[in-house]
Amino acid sequence: MAKADAAREDKAVRAFVSRWKASGGAERANYTSFLTELCAVLGLEPPRPSANDPERDEYVFERAVTFHHPDGTTSTGRIDLYKRNAFVLEAKQAVEAKAPPIVDLALPAAASKRRSATVRGTKRWSDLMLRARGQAEAYAKALPTEEGWPPFLIVCDVGHCLELFADFSGTGKHYVQFPDANGFRIQIDALAEPEIRDRLRRVWNDPHSLDPAHTTAKVTRDVAAYLAQLARSLEIDHAPASVSRFLTRCLFTMFAQSVGLLPGKTAFSDLLKDMRGTPDRFKPMAEDLWRAMDRGAFSPALRGDLRRFNGGLFAADSGGGGRRGSPSRGWAAT
Repeated sequence: MAKADAAREDKAVRAFVSRWKASGGAERANYTSFLTELCAVLGLEPPRPSANDPERDEYVFERAVTFHHPDGTTSTGRIDLYKRNAFVLEAKQAVEAKAPPIVDLALPAAASKRRSATVRGTKRWSDLMLRARGQAEAYAKALPTEEGWPPFLIVCDVGHCLELFADFSGTGKHYVQFPDANGFRIQIDALAEPEIRDRLRRVWNDPHSLDPAHTTAKVTRDVAAYLAQLARSLEIDHAPASVSRFLTRCLFTMFAQSVGLLPGKTAFSDLLKDMRGTPDRFKPMAEDLWRAMDRGAFSPALRGDLRRFNGGLFAADSGGGGRRGSPSRGWAAT
């Protein structure tokens, strides 16, 4: 995106956030406008006019679905916003916490109703959002079988936040907070972040691109290709067996760091960064580290006591198996 376009988008998002943060307590009056404007600032196609035909209503407000009850009866429900093969969205609208108003019996009924609206951040609000998630899942279940389960459920508190729940399996049995429990709730202010806007665009237009399984597979392919290239470059001056052992040691050390088996969360990564441009110094530092990992000893390289890693990968012999057995015996830190 060009700088000028990015600046215009940032300005539009700020205006959108400012406009909608002031709203509250009028879900039915506000949610279609809010979501239509959200699509506009994200550069997304707005919802289409309803044809009142489930087969044709692929992306509409108030999409009708039929509930089938255990006693054989049916009833009709309406999804606040539906996009086929993408999401079911259920909208609510609460209000911000304010000082209790002075009771005045002369106030009009509308004002009294607004005072009783659900206040954000309270248990009542949490219950409201939880019920909305349940409603969204019930609507998804009521969709025709041929349409399948959408990968996303969205719960929207108009003018305040969006909550994302995903199930990429197509079974509808595992909707979980997406991407995780810390990031599933997108506050309206977070729209200022380009990565959040990109995430929402993908929910709308390419939801399965957010499937972690796809991301993991791509990362694995990219890492494998990089390691193959690195190995080829090292094999110019070193024997293939030595290169293989060196890279395996590096990878296992990174794994040990990631699962907390080394002191400090970034100890080995920091060592690699410190040794940039000085490969002659990295060799003795790495050898010292791996000797300590092999024996279970203090490592000057990481400035800490290390556990002993059995299996022989870090043994001094050239075979990499050595006095404590071959790598095929498995690994443990003791």
